[in-house]
Amino acid sequence: MECEICGKPVPEHNPIRAKIEGSVMVVCKECSKLGTIQKAPPKPRYVQQKNKQQKNAPRRNYSRRDEPSEELIEDFDIQVRKARESKDWSREQLGKKINERVSVITRIETGKMTPDVKLTKKLEKALNITLLEKVNNVDLNQFINSSSGERTLGNIMKIKRK
Repeated sequence: MECEICGKPVPEHNPIRAKIEGSVMVVCKECSKLGTIQKAPPKPRYVQQKNKQQKNAPRRNYSRRDEPSEELIEDFDIQVRKARESKDWSREQLGKKINERVSVITRIETGKMTPDVKLTKKLEKALNITLLEKVNNVDLNQFINSSSGERTLGNIMKIKRK
């Protein structure tokens, strides 16, 4: 190991670290006088058990069963607003019924926010509407022998047009 300023050899077992003009450098004894000597960080006395457990933890393999079987309908914002208005509830009243803030209801109704599954279930229950629809599993084998011979994303997915 060499001094980062003058290039003289520095002992590897006990290097001197000095802060010189804002930078911490490994320096020789003479060059350490140009700045303030920094203490070496304390060495850990033991290895934490968490790290060992994390390294040995089995990784989870995901399968098709882990994929969501339901998805939010496309016009959820309109459906929520219509259902709320048909019950003659204000946004404040709906917020109290499902224990959510008025700003959340407003953002959902304007389409600026997509509710998660938990919030969607609360809205469905309170407004007595259906916001989640079942997702059909696509059999990819039927697309293997497509007319063009190549499999593309367009061949597989169902395109929704507005």
